[in-house]
Amino acid sequence: MRVAIAGFQHETNTFAPIQAGLEAFQAAGAWPGLTRWASVLTDMPGRNIPIAGFIGAGRERDWNLLPILWCSAEPAAHVTDQAFEVISAMMLEGLRDAAPYDAVYLDLHGAMVTESYEDGEGELLRRVRALIGPDLPLVVSLDLHANVTEQIVEASDALAIFRTYPHLDMAETGRHAADLLDRIFAKGKPAKALRKASFLTPLQAQYTEMAPNDALYGMLAQQGPAVWRCDLAAGFPPADIRECGPAVVAYGDDQAAADAAAETVMAAFEAAEEAFDTALHAPEAAVRQAMESNAAKPYVLADVQDNPGAGATSDSTGLLHALVATGARGAVLAMLHDPDVAALAHDAGRGGSFSSALGGKLGGPGDVPFEGRFQVEALSDGVFDFTGEMYRGSTASLGPTALLRVLDGDGDVRVVVGSHRCQCLDQAVFTHLGVDLAAARIVAVKSTVHFRADFEPIAEVVLPVVADGAHPCRLDELAYENLRAGVRLGPLGPVHNGSGQST
Repeated sequence: MRVAIAGFQHETNTFAPIQAGLEAFQAAGAWPGLTRWASVLTDMPGRNIPIAGFIGAGRERDWNLLPILWCSAEPAAHVTDQAFEVISAMMLEGLRDAAPYDAVYLDLHGAMVTESYEDGEGELLRRVRALIGPDLPLVVSLDLHANVTEQIVEASDALAIFRTYPHLDMAETGRHAADLLDRIFAKGKPAKALRKASFLTPLQAQYTEMAPNDALYGMLAQQGPAVWRCDLAAGFPPADIRECGPAVVAYGDDQAAADAAAETVMAAFEAAEEAFDTALHAPEAAVRQAMESNAAKPYVLADVQDNPGAGATSDSTGLLHALVATGARGAVLAMLHDPDVAALAHDAGRGGSFSSALGGKLGGPGDVPFEGRFQVEALSDGVFDFTGEMYRGSTASLGPTALLRVLDGDGDVRVVVGSHRCQCLDQAVFTHLGVDLAAARIVAVKSTVHFRADFEPIAEVVLPVVADGAHPCRLDELAYENLRAGVRLGPLGPVHNGSGQST
């Protein structure tokens, strides 16, 4: 079988201040930059990303894989029209040139919003379907945070969606997409069903190792032999689009099987509304709790609203201010995005010191820079291998990076400063600079949930804290304008009335 493969990923936070232009997809960061043609087959395998899993499964089946392109950009605000049109044109041109083929596989996210399209993936899939025709199989893998729309389901023949958050099963999901395609080759296209939830869930409540998500995701593989696959997309709430929110998709031998599976899982999701944990801690209170503990392992404080993996700037200073103001001891924070300060650190050299305004420069709501004096403890070029499972097989490319000690106050606070935004979900962000995390009392990370896979094993306690940031986790405080009316803003939250207000 000849199968054309491509990927185009972005998770869009429409409330964030930074857009995703073409250069963001071309540049390497935690993931490779824009990759084309044969390089997709050589550069992607071994990584924990869906297209890598699909490539492995396709090779095992002796499929002739026809690579087009793969790209991703750090989550941000809207994808610019230029970026969307240029990359979409590359993909469509590649599909035209690769013909003939027996099927298409696309590695997408499911929460892309562009300047012109609320449903970026839906529009992309519409164009792909128009090119390949109604009969050719089109299978897609999506992120657990996808806002699955009617157009995405209509244009594709089958979706495979991550089932873990942190996303440890990305490559595995690509393999499941290949399984679905194999079944389509053998049996024809499945019946499909989509059900949308009546409420949104913030990201910190989507952790799949925590109730009620553990039970909900455990149901997915138990929907009977007539069901090919059933998935629950938790949704990406900081996307102000009509179809934002959780959804269940199911595929089966017939419509009755698909409908029954989708309705069963969605009914369980709705019934569990009260069980979702949305608790957040004030930064100062969390720091004091950590400092009062005599635990042998560190407290891990998650700066959930400044998570660059959800489109935030990664330069807010609320948690850093709290650490210094409360005199925290043995505290280290990562990663604060400030290329100017990183450059100053490299100019000063290891052991040098300087004064500067750190962070708070990218327009985060209510945020101000941290004015202070710093000593340079370690420097790097920002190129290092990730060591955790989430970014398995990938190498960071974060630009000049530094470990700085804050010289103000009477505490013991250090901060990792980098030149490119990168979610701190891997211990290597600290350890490549020589930080001994086992010796820390407080480890502060700019992440919402992904950090848990690599940091929970070393943590005494994990506390999500609510400092200023461009990834709002209190959904009832967001002024949605495009979200459909009648959706509750958070579990048991107020009802959105469709006009930027809630009741």
